[in-house]
Amino acid sequence: MPDSDLISLYSSRILALTTDIPHLGRLEAPDVSVKKRSPLCGSTVTVDLKVRDGVITDYAQDVKACALGQASAAILGQSVIGRTRDEIETGRAQLRAMLKDGGPVPDAPFDGLEVLKPAADFRNRHASILLAFDATAEAMAEAETAA
Repeated sequence: MPDSDLISLYSSRILALTTDIPHLGRLEAPDVSVKKRSPLCGSTVTVDLKVRDGVITDYAQDVKACALGQASAAILGQSVIGRTRDEIETGRAQLRAMLKDGGPVPDAPFDGLEVLKPAADFRNRHASILLAFDATAEAMAEAETAA
């Protein structure tokens, strides 16, 4: 990968997101916890949720990922409270389509994921970028099953 590609991939916007990840840490008594790991790069994200009536009421995330995975987690964290399983799964599907199929930027409230559009050319980074969404979607599914 040429240096210019790396510089554009790790833009100042992406790096700024990594320094301010909302809901960082763990919840004391979550309704559900899910840990996801990317086997390719070793990135991990653990998500803790509290859910009431199918809506996320509290959220925490422990993010051990590259800058791209951290940026994705930051964008998710900015809007995750008050979301339903369908909204999380739609955001994840749109992010996946943007990365893998050249699809459009995800709809609001996840339209900030546009910053990750340059990562579409770096398939080895996709799993890390999707980790926070994957963990949150799985946690929502578990919460529904437990209800």
